[in-house]
Amino acid sequence: MTPPAAILDLDGTLVDSNYQHALAWYRAFRLHGITVPMWRCHRAIGMGGDQLVSYLAGEGFAREEGDTVRIEEHALFQQLIHEVQPFAGARALIEDLKARGCKVVLASSAKAEDLAHFLDLLDARELADGWTDSSSVERTKPEPDLVAAALELVGGGPGVMIGDSTWDVEAAKKLEVATICVRTGGFGADELLDAGAEAVFDSLVELRERLDETPFG
Repeated sequence: MTPPAAILDLDGTLVDSNYQHALAWYRAFRLHGITVPMWRCHRAIGMGGDQLVSYLAGEGFAREEGDTVRIEEHALFQQLIHEVQPFAGARALIEDLKARGCKVVLASSAKAEDLAHFLDLLDARELADGWTDSSSVERTKPEPDLVAAALELVGGGPGVMIGDSTWDVEAAKKLEVATICVRTGGFGADELLDAGAEAVFDSLVELRERLDETPFG
C-alpha cells in the first residue's frame, strides 16, 4: 500500500518559533497603542497573519492597520529569528517518513525569506518533496487552503497533517485530512484532541519512537 503523504507544519512543529512570534505580535500591536495580552498572542500562533490580526484586534483595526501591523511583526520577528532552533528529531522525522516511502511537504505560511532560513536550519531542501510559503495561498489557517496547496504538490493525497496547534487540526479537518499533533507549540493534549487530532505526542522524539502507531506505520 502507498503510505499517505506527510504534510508537516513548520513553525512550532519542526522549529521552536512560536514564542518569538508571540512576542513579535505583542510588540507590533503595542506600536499602535493596543495591548493584546501575551497569552492571547500565543493562543493565536498557528494562524496566518491574514487571520490573526482581526482575531486579536478586531475587523475594524484589521481593515485600517492590518497591512502595516503585519509588516511590523515581520520586522520584529527578524530581530528574534536567530534564536529559533529546530526541535530535537525534526530532520530525523523527515528522514523516517521518507524511508517509509512517504512524500513530505513542509506546509508553511511564513514569508519566503523566513522559510528559506528554516529550510537551511533543517538542511531539508534536498529531503522534502516540496514546501509552501505565504505566497502559496490567499487564506491561511484555520482555512484549509494551505493544506490543499500542500496536497496538490504531491498529487492530491491522501495525506496526514503533523502539526502543533488547534488551527492545524481545524484546517486539515475541513478537507477530511487526519492530524497528528505534537505539544511543541505549547497547546495542551486535551485541547488538541478535542479539536480533532487523532493522536498527540509530547515531542518529535516520541512521535518518531511511536511512528508505527500512526497512519505512517
